[in-house]
Amino acid sequence: MSIDNFLFIFRRKKVFALVGESGTGRSFHAKIVAQKYRVDFLIDDGLLIKDNRILAGHSAKKEHSFMAAVKVALFDEKSHRDEVARKLQTEKFKRILLLGTSEKMVYKIASRLQLPPPAKIIKIEDIASQEEIDKAIRTRRIEGKHIIPVPSLEIKRNYPHIFYDAIRIFKRRMAPEKLPKGNHPADSTGIPSGIGPVPTMHEKSLVRPEYSKHGRVFISEGALTQFVTHCIDEYNQVIKIKKILIKETEMGYRLVITIDVPYATQLSGNIHELQQHIIDNTERYTGILIEEVNIIIDKITE
Repeated sequence: MSIDNFLFIFRRKKVFALVGESGTGRSFHAKIVAQKYRVDFLIDDGLLIKDNRILAGHSAKKEHSFMAAVKVALFDEKSHRDEVARKLQTEKFKRILLLGTSEKMVYKIASRLQLPPPAKIIKIEDIASQEEIDKAIRTRRIEGKHIIPVPSLEIKRNYPHIFYDAIRIFKRRMAPEKLPKGNHPADSTGIPSGIGPVPTMHEKSLVRPEYSKHGRVFISEGALTQFVTHCIDEYNQVIKIKKILIKETEMGYRLVITIDVPYATQLSGNIHELQQHIIDNTERYTGILIEEVNIIIDKITE
């Protein structure tokens, strides 16, 4: 692609930003803002979200410290921002909404993800009442709860260890299909006005991050056992699992796995590879930290 073509595509993308201090309800109101400006893509706390699905990135909510979460939200790590930037380059979109605590933050996110600077910045005070903001702050400070603007099923699949509850909100939105054919007046953002309202439902996820004042939220032992079993079966179906012991630590989990393997299986030289497979996949798909995996071969069968 020539530089002229790249700049043409670059200029065609419009960036919106929703700005507000931490805990004031940005993520709660994100879908409403996105719908108003007809934005399909969101960047929130390290995640690229489209149509209620997480497309790329990883959530700052799974970090164990507040400072680590800030770095994730700012795409401080090169591999993280490259992953999201590459995904954006493969997607066809004209509008994207960035969420941040300040104008400086959203400008930095846009730059790091190779996006144009925000063309329109919406402040949380412009779309939420003081009562709503105060309620959001109380929920954050007193209960340690945060919002992620995707349905509970998506969070349970990606970050089950921090999921707390689902929030369903009914709103009325403007339906473009209700417009009669012809020209229609547009507001200052270029969006046609006079569109009839129809009801719609947004589902958001309530989570308790690792760095919450109320401490860590742990994945259940049964769920972790099931996931580790799946990892081992995916690695090699002939391995027979006899026992999985799980120990919680201050930072994560330690696993002791006892197995039987057939005589012809060349697993003894690949134990480290199996250990790494379990660690990598468990951390990637559950967001929890695996400190150690010990594998004990109890029996070599015929």
